[in-house]
Amino acid sequence: MKKTAFTMIELVFVIVVMGIVGKFGVEFLAQAYNNYIYSNINNSLQAKCEMALEVISARLQYRIKDSVIARQSDTNFTALPDVKSDDYKILEWIGYDIDGFRGTTKPYWSGIIDLNNPETNATQLFSPETNTTAINELIKVLSYGGSDINDSALYFIGADTNVKEDYGWDGNPIDDQTKAMHPVKADDKDISLFKPIDSNGNDNNFSGVDVYEYYQLAWSAYAIEIKDKTLTLYYDYQPWKGEKYIDAKHSIIMQNVSTFQFMSAGSVMKIQVCVETDLVEDYSLCKEKTIF
Repeated sequence: MKKTAFTMIELVFVIVVMGIVGKFGVEFLAQAYNNYIYSNINNSLQAKCEMALEVISARLQYRIKDSVIARQSDTNFTALPDVKSDDYKILEWIGYDIDGFRGTTKPYWSGIIDLNNPETNATQLFSPETNTTAINELIKVLSYGGSDINDSALYFIGADTNVKEDYGWDGNPIDDQTKAMHPVKADDKDISLFKPIDSNGNDNNFSGVDVYEYYQLAWSAYAIEIKDKTLTLYYDYQPWKGEKYIDAKHSIIMQNVSTFQFMSAGSVMKIQVCVETDLVEDYSLCKEKTIF
């Protein structure tokens, strides 16, 4: 029998082909692996950005719009539309009680003051279809026992406000019912009555105050702060009582946050969050959301 084998030319040709396949094959596999890694990183960063934006916007959409401020520190703040610098790292606002307003079968507070009712006078306001007992229990649950109805305040829709003086952002408690926030307590016998109080819970009155028909009930302010690449939510505190966000309950929203920015145009707000990864140097992904 005649035996055959590779010739030298055939061997050289096979070696060259294998070298070419090996070179470009390895590069192809490396590129495919890099694409897979970056795709996973992008998906992870997008999910984190969306989650952070959702946490913030879920609360911001129920803000008292005139109350929003930006802070450089716990003592230096300005109205949000006046922000001209990236030095403002803290966004703060007062939220109205959307959970109580939704209620179960009906809202716990109606949002209406009956100005013509004889029970409405300088020492109390009659709010028909309001159940302050139910509101009180709900606030206790939502605040883990930290607040109740007697820590709340009314905001009259349509009232003129001064953001630097009317909400307690300066750390001074509101004892004057002429401000935008009106600290109140529940009546002991009538669940439809709100009684004015000062910051210490003592009886007050609405004498000389413009009381409007429509109101929102608030029991907590909120703050978002970025510090050391950590985005933190502060809640369950009352600026109208002189309380500040630095002393409030807080929860971490997201870590590895490289940027938290915000702006407003009228009553519309836009927020941006950028999250980075430890897997790739100087790589981050940003998302924005508009809140009406």
